[in-house]
Amino acid sequence: MTVLAHGLGGATDLPIPLSYALVGGAWALTFSFAVLVVAWREPRLAPRSPGVALPSAVGAVVDSRAVRIVISAVSVGATAAVLVIGGLGTSEGNPVPGVVYVFLWVGVMVASLVAGSVWKVLSPARAVHRAICVVWRRQPSRGLIRYPGTWGQWPAVLGLFSFAWLELAYPEPGSVTAVTTWLAGYLVVTTMGLIVCGTAWAEHADPLEVYSSLVGKLSPFGRRDTGELVLRSPLDNLAGTPARIGGVAVAATLLGSTAFDSFTTFPSWRGLLAGAGSAGSEVLPTVLNTVGLVGFIAVVGAVFTIAAKATGGLDETQRRLLPARLTHSLTPIVAGYLVAHYLTFLVEKGQATVILFADPFERGWDLAGLSGRDVAYVLSTHPAALGTIKVLAVVTGHVLGVAAAHDRCLRLLPRAHRLTGQLALMLTMVGFTFTGLYLLFES
Repeated sequence: MTVLAHGLGGATDLPIPLSYALVGGAWALTFSFAVLVVAWREPRLAPRSPGVALPSAVGAVVDSRAVRIVISAVSVGATAAVLVIGGLGTSEGNPVPGVVYVFLWVGVMVASLVAGSVWKVLSPARAVHRAICVVWRRQPSRGLIRYPGTWGQWPAVLGLFSFAWLELAYPEPGSVTAVTTWLAGYLVVTTMGLIVCGTAWAEHADPLEVYSSLVGKLSPFGRRDTGELVLRSPLDNLAGTPARIGGVAVAATLLGSTAFDSFTTFPSWRGLLAGAGSAGSEVLPTVLNTVGLVGFIAVVGAVFTIAAKATGGLDETQRRLLPARLTHSLTPIVAGYLVAHYLTFLVEKGQATVILFADPFERGWDLAGLSGRDVAYVLSTHPAALGTIKVLAVVTGHVLGVAAAHDRCLRLLPRAHRLTGQLALMLTMVGFTFTGLYLLFES
């Protein structure tokens, strides 16, 4: 199985010309901002909104200790099986790269978008840590030392970058050995971090939990202060995203790496890499991919930071805090590109990965009768529908991002600068929309 090229196709996916999609997307974003300016003049988003309470039976099942134990046992068992298959299975037809790239990186995040931060429940490292704490008779929140507050989410940034580098810059991203090594390293570092720093490590430094929690803020499910499960506006949930050190870098890494992923399919870039690797060495192409990846991430982070600070009426100290306080507005954009960029990858490569579990060790097995199954290309064979989903995902993400930024600016900026202080951010959103649609449909 090859999990290298997971772009969703080119401009032929679009039922309308690309130029129309670009202009339409930018106008939709601009019009939305104009409506917000006229109709949304005071802060409205409330992260502690009571919402609509779900039946108590739902909460009883979700929070059941027995259910959590079963999920933890299955998670640890499945993870152990994946590591064994990655370590002992053959390179041909091995499902491990698909498990990591498709289900872990994409599937978990899409599930979080729907149901909240599911990785907190599914994480095998958390499960092992809880078991250790039972033996030690210690609360999971307590570690050997306190998590350093100055670290913020920077360890998670490094983890996210390491995955993006493996996928987009490493010479053999589909290598079973490389993917299994990354997964094993992630599990070891996360488990040790939990033991040393307690659950604060998972909340701040675990790249998968940070990513899952980030997009999980757009889920319609939330909790009241009493712990009761409720249905609530996703924008209300999003408004409760804490401002943390390194938060801008997290969002920039996710957005920048996705944009670079699309860019790597451009013929000009492929030609440059082919020329660099003409001597038979992979060193120069790897260096070029690494520089390109870092460059895309740096540009996204720098542009957003400058735009967030571009306001009057605040002193330098207050302006310095604005990027972290506004970075939650990038979450809908991250989610929009997650759906637009990876939907086909999840649905179709996901099926291919499941089929490979029929015979993970290449011994002629046919577990669960999977070997005779074929992948149903339900999206690739409907390019017009796929193109429409792409546009809607990107534009919806940007519109929600503008709404979140607008509401937060109403709270943070002086009344005289509430509108002018958002202009740079608005232009940045429009620029992200143009660039995102162009990369998606021209790649």
